[in-house]
Amino acid sequence: MSKFFEILDLGIAAMNKSIAVIGISTGVILAFINVVLRYFFDSGLTWAGETINYLFIWSALFGAAYGFKKGIHIAVTILVERFPPLLAKASLMIASLISLIFLLFIAYFGLHYVLLVKDMGFMSVDLGIPQWIPMVVIPVAFFAASYRVGEKIYEISKQPADTVVKSAGR
Repeated sequence: MSKFFEILDLGIAAMNKSIAVIGISTGVILAFINVVLRYFFDSGLTWAGETINYLFIWSALFGAAYGFKKGIHIAVTILVERFPPLLAKASLMIASLISLIFLLFIAYFGLHYVLLVKDMGFMSVDLGIPQWIPMVVIPVAFFAASYRVGEKIYEISKQPADTVVKSAGR
């Protein structure tokens, strides 16, 4: 079973990182091309603005999910570092559980929102595609981040209390 989770872990990490990198790179290139077209040729790509917005949103959300994997989110551990080991471990578990609940809440209701938008048949203004397609990032990215926080909760639960504080900032 652990082999399954290793493969799942690698797959989710690769997906998060790839979408974040490709999205931000494509968005920057597209924005540059559109600026050049507008200022030097007095025309632009009508669909570029909406596409760039979607690319940056996708990049930010998948990048944030990847940040959970790498442990690069800001962590304020000044107070936790002063706690006795068991209290520090408990407080990190509670904080992680609150994060998990929040992420799952957004993922769940994001999915319901995407389904509602799909049922209503909304179309994007500039691209002319169903609006639910770019919005599917909300449940997918938040479920991916939830998986990472769940993974962190598991790691904290298995770690001895006296070593939890040392790894809290990672």
